[in-house]
This record gives sequence, structure tokens and C-alpha cells, in this order.
Amino acid sequence: MEHGLLTHRLRAEHGSLLASSFPAGSLAAGRKRHHFPSLSSVKIQNQFHSMSSLVLGASSTIRCEATEASVYRETVETINLDWDNLGFGLVPTDYMYISKCSQDGIFTKGELLRYGPIELSPSSGVLNYGQGLFEGLKAYKKEDGSILLFRPHENALRMRMGAERMCMPSPAVEQFVDAVKLTVLANKRWVPPTGKGSLYIRPLLFGSGTVLGLAPAPEFTFLIFVSPVGNYFKEGLAPINLVVENEFHRAAPGGTGGVKTIGNYASVLKAQKRAKENGYSDVLYLDSVHKKYLEEVSSCNIFFVKNKIISTPEIKGTILPGITRKSIIDVARGQGYQVEERLVSVEELLDADEVFCTGTAVVVSPVGSITYLGRKVEYKNNGIGVVSQQVYSSLTGLQMGLTEDKMGWTMKLN
Repeated sequence: MEHGLLTHRLRAEHGSLLASSFPAGSLAAGRKRHHFPSLSSVKIQNQFHSMSSLVLGASSTIRCEATEASVYRETVETINLDWDNLGFGLVPTDYMYISKCSQDGIFTKGELLRYGPIELSPSSGVLNYGQGLFEGLKAYKKEDGSILLFRPHENALRMRMGAERMCMPSPAVEQFVDAVKLTVLANKRWVPPTGKGSLYIRPLLFGSGTVLGLAPAPEFTFLIFVSPVGNYFKEGLAPINLVVENEFHRAAPGGTGGVKTIGNYASVLKAQKRAKENGYSDVLYLDSVHKKYLEEVSSCNIFFVKNKIISTPEIKGTILPGITRKSIIDVARGQGYQVEERLVSVEELLDADEVFCTGTAVVVSPVGSITYLGRKVEYKNNGIGVVSQQVYSSLTGLQMGLTEDKMGWTMKLN
């Protein structure tokens, strides 16, 4: 099939969202050209379309159900990556998942397309009015080669909550989890070896339909891509240094601070850029009303320990209900710690025994110092406290399958 005909066919099938191909020489430096076997010998249902000329060898679109992941043949070619020095940056992988939904709220059966650029109308809802959400979760490889997901149902439920706030339909929990499983299995050779990192999974939900006046988009796209990653903070488990922001605010009561909408993250970039230029790792935000109570770091929740009691800001609509946050609370309580979710003043934080951040990307990151209004407070043991080490070891042990999962949080894929 000529590429032009293929492009026309894909446009007809996928409307304004089109998976485009990489030119042969456009891959990131160090990434080898990968050839995929033809599927011509496989009986594929009518909705499966041959795309043998699309990208780097033959491929196909694949139905949503993860149980049908065997439709494509696995590639055994190894990945030429420096696994020991992975950072938290994008590494293009093989496949991405796409499903669409019109105003009826019913998402189509999703399919896998080669990872690549997508096409959007200039008047799409996400580009004009920021109508979009994202999620983040990880897959880990066990020593036996199997792959584990960590609490994907929680991400599905959080996306549904956020979609309701942003006037968008959302995939059913089952479709969300199925789509994550399928995308990970299709890119399984990109999952780092045990102990070398994880496969970061980024589900997106956004208004892809065209609008001009302010209104919800008439069409929505659910998309998932993945990338192998190492530590989010370059310090790794070493302590980070935070500065308390007293000029800018991340969220306000009644706003969207409690959902994972894309606009929440664009609004923190200026303060974060300024903090990093001044030698800090990230920014800690205060509430926008009293300007004295802790909320969260740019992309993490925050905890502190005083006299063996763990405290964290309560979820009240301006703070993202982190899944790692929720997991840490359960793990700590299971280990006998008292955990309080309440209003926490910045003065309490400055008097803490230890402080740590939590999030999907960072997991647990100890805080070595916090600077507030020019006053720098450094924590004992350079910030690496007993509690943060303990909860980090317990949670990562569960996530990587190193310890028995008595919580039922992990999902084994193969």
C-alpha cells in the first residue's frame, strides 16, 4: 500500500487524531532501527488493518482487549540503552494506544498504533481551552521476567473523577486497565531490568474535537504512551532541597487543584524554573487563602514526622489525592505508625524531625532542607530519616515484587 493511501485511510478511520510515522533517520540517538515481523499470516478481524509501510517495518492496529495482545508477534531484539544511567526523560518506544469517544460517552474499542506524532485540529478543545487530563503509573520487571503494575484501578478511578470535573466522558475502569495492560505488553522490551528503573505509563484524556466558542469538545481521545525511566529527581534517594513559595499559588478552593488536569502543571513552571535557577530541587506551595498551610510540591505530596507521628495535608479539593500518598499512609499504619491527615502549618514543618515527598514519579524522596522566607532549615541525617527509609523500602518492595503483596495492590501481566 502506498503511504499516501495509508494516510488517507487512517484519516478516515481516526478523524482528527492520526498516528504518524517516524522517518528512518529520525529516531533518538542510540536507538536502533527495529524491524517487526509481518502479520500477513495471521487471521485478523475486519477492524485490524495492515500498516506494513507505516513505520520501521510491518505492524498492525490491535484491538483493545489485553487478552488479544498475542495478535502481534513479540520482538526479541534487545534495546540498546544505558540502563544504569536512565533519567526521567522521554525515550520513544514502539506502540501507543488510542481510543475515541463522541458526545454519547461511549469509547470505541481501542487500538495500538506505532508511537509517533498525532494530528489535531487547531480548534481542538485541548489546544484552545485546556480540556485535558493525564495520569501516571509504572510497570516493574521482576527477576523472573514477569511484569507488575501497581494499583492501575486507582488511576482509572482518579481519571473518572477528574473527567467529571472537566466535563469529559471517561473510559470505564475495565477499559482503562485493559488499555494499560495492552500498551505495556506491546512495549515489554522497554521495561528496564529489575532494579534499573521502571516503565512509566502516561494515559491522556483530552478534547480532540473542534470548538470555537467556550464549550466542551464534541469528541474526546484516550491515549496511552510509555517510556522507560530512572529517578525523577537527579539526586535519586538522596535528599532534595525545597523552597517554600509565597508569591505564586498552585491551586485555589473551588478550582481544579484536586484533579490531574494539564493546566495545574503549566501554572507551576515559572516558580519551579526560578527555584531551580537558585539551586533548589523543587517548590513547596502554601494555601492561597491563609498562605500558611502546606499543600503540595509541584508534582508530589508531602509528609513530615514529629515524635514518630506522621502528618500530611488533608485532601480538601486543592491537593491531588496521590495514589502513592494513599499507599504510604496504608503502609505506615500497617507498620504501627500514627498517621494524621490535617491542616499542617509551615511552622510545624520547619520544626519536623524528618520530611519526605511522595508521588508516582519519585515514589519517596527525602527532604534535606527547606527554605522559607530566607530561613533555611536542615534536617537530621541529611534528611534521610528512619521513617522515609522504612516506607520507601516497604513500598518499592511491593511494587517490584520483592516482598509478598498482602495488600493485593500489584497486577501480574505475564
